[in-house]
Amino acid sequence: MAAADQHQEAQVRQAATEDGSQPEEKPSPRTPRATKKTSRKRSPKPTAHKRNYVCSVRLNDDEKTQLSAAARATRTSLPAFLARSGLAAAQDLDNTAAAIAGHRELVTELFAARRHLGQVGNNLNQIARALNTGAHPAELDAVVAAVQRAVSRVQAATDRLLEQH
Repeated sequence: MAAADQHQEAQVRQAATEDGSQPEEKPSPRTPRATKKTSRKRSPKPTAHKRNYVCSVRLNDDEKTQLSAAARATRTSLPAFLARSGLAAAQDLDNTAAAIAGHRELVTELFAARRHLGQVGNNLNQIARALNTGAHPAELDAVVAAVQRAVSRVQAATDRLLEQH
């Protein structure tokens, strides 16, 4: 009987230290919650419209910020916005292809203008070196004209790019 008392005493001490119920008290029976009649879940999409495939897209910080803002403006999630805008572009391939071709043309033009400016810059350095020694190079007028053409070329490409956006 002493062992039973020790055991019971340990239970009383444990319950008192853990703020639990005393062994003499019996727990009250649980009452089940009333089930809600309306579900908070969205109704499932029909199987024909359900999206089964996942595509990963890598974005830099600026792209993600811009796309997230556009998704918020249309009150959709970013993945839904990307899917809808991609599908819209795919449904109008002529317009999309023209826009992509226009961007490629502009990028090609800007790279060509950059190469041209590099070459003209090299010529300017040679002329500056000659002028510093007191000489007057014959190519001076031609190089200045090339600089003006390169600047005009970059300005025209920049203007076309700005018109598209």
